[in-house]
Amino acid sequence: MSKQRAIRYLVGQAHHPRGIVGWANGWMFAHRPSNRKRNIWAVSLLDVQPTDRVLEIGFGPGVAIAEFAARATRGHVFGIDHSQAMVRHATRRNAAAVRARRVHLTRASVEQLPSFGEPLDAVLAVNSVGFWPDPVERLGELRRLLRPAGRIALVSQPRCPGATRDTTAQAAQELQDMLTQAGFTDFRVETLELDPPVACVLANNPGTK
Repeated sequence: MSKQRAIRYLVGQAHHPRGIVGWANGWMFAHRPSNRKRNIWAVSLLDVQPTDRVLEIGFGPGVAIAEFAARATRGHVFGIDHSQAMVRHATRRNAAAVRARRVHLTRASVEQLPSFGEPLDAVLAVNSVGFWPDPVERLGELRRLLRPAGRIALVSQPRCPGATRDTTAQAAQELQDMLTQAGFTDFRVETLELDPPVACVLANNPGTK
């Protein structure tokens, strides 16, 4: 395999993990300290309450899902991911909560969202918005699934070569611009000091359609 083909393959695996390599990637993502720290930090910013109904888009190996389940003890945690390998990883990691029907994991894409029943209280997406088709439209659909004053958190840790604090700040501004276009309000940006830094853009659903 040529170097260029190898790079394309690895990028594709990061976007859509599959097969043995996808399973290995999931294991690596779940055990890398920086990934765990980033996901747990993002969940903490959403101030999840025991009865909340929350959704993660692109849950990967299910680290944030587990953190949500530990907080929403009388609520429901939903997750969608388009990788079957990640669905298996996350289901295994959250097996008890899945059996108790507090955690619901589905293989699905953000452009074809399943039904979640009642309105959601919070939505999280970590390093996935850049892969979405028509992200502003997708964010508008997510806003309509949120209750009035429901929260959303979009997290970005740039992975391009040479990424710096400025790269992270630019990514945060792009996320905020998209959220604005989708109708969200009350923005807040938090930063986690990793290398490169991680930005989390939080916003609220004003409740108007």
